[in-house]
Amino acid sequence: MRILVTGGTGFIGSNIVRKLIELGHEVLITGTDDEQTIQDPRVTLLDLAALGKEPKTLGHVDAVFHEAADNDTTSLDRNGMMRANVDLSLLVFERAVENGCRNIVYASSTAVYGNGPAPYKEDQPLQPLNPYAESKKLLEEEASAFGKAHTDVTMVGLRYCNVYGPGESHKGKRASMIYQLAQQMKTGNPRIFRDGTQKRDYIYVKDVVRANLLGLEAKESCVVNCGSGSATSFNDLVKILNATLGTSRIPAYVDNPYEGRYQNHTECDMTLAKEKLGFIPEFDIQKGIANYFASGRLL
Repeated sequence: MRILVTGGTGFIGSNIVRKLIELGHEVLITGTDDEQTIQDPRVTLLDLAALGKEPKTLGHVDAVFHEAADNDTTSLDRNGMMRANVDLSLLVFERAVENGCRNIVYASSTAVYGNGPAPYKEDQPLQPLNPYAESKKLLEEEASAFGKAHTDVTMVGLRYCNVYGPGESHKGKRASMIYQLAQQMKTGNPRIFRDGTQKRDYIYVKDVVRANLLGLEAKESCVVNCGSGSATSFNDLVKILNATLGTSRIPAYVDNPYEGRYQNHTECDMTLAKEKLGFIPEFDIQKGIANYFASGRLL
């Protein structure tokens, strides 16, 4: 297959690209030089901006994994967020379908739930707390409308929940708490928000890649959660990392500067993902961190 991966040099995108190469597909990617390096003769780098000017730039594609996004959850630039995460997404969808694509899997986020009750279920009210979350909610709405207007196209949205794993080192403050805490624990005590009882559903990137591949096989358009189905507190995360790294660090608690715009508990109900995609996460938090550490890319 000839497959487009937008954000193909990013964290999740680069992991999807490497899996597609392993499976023998021809891959087109968009991305930037300051992320992950993809060097393979079966991979072609495209200029995402060029798609808007010249539709034929893309050529025929069989499927799209749309991972490109502005994922800065602290940004208050609503207009910029909408341009990056909604307008550009619709351009990608349109160009792909014009060039023969009938299967699109795109990245959404559990940020759309805000401080709604956990575990999250896909049909519960959405309560976005920041422009990033608002943009993902609107993207889902626009993708649904696009799918209804193109009934021969299957649109699958994956609501990612705190993805971690190899390939995120370039993300800086946007990297997972697991990576950031491990980096801090190399030399000192980790800083976490007071009082460390906030919980996160962390999903390992290998599971996310598998969810995306299953999305290509979906029989109908849908939006489903993409998490592990279990939440871990920051305090417990430090304990797991101490055991993995062979350290004995103690949390240093700091005030949360994002109070009111911050999700205190993320956790996914994975029932619908199993029903629609046959997706069941393989990595719990201990197994995922152990695999991450064994990769040599956690520290």
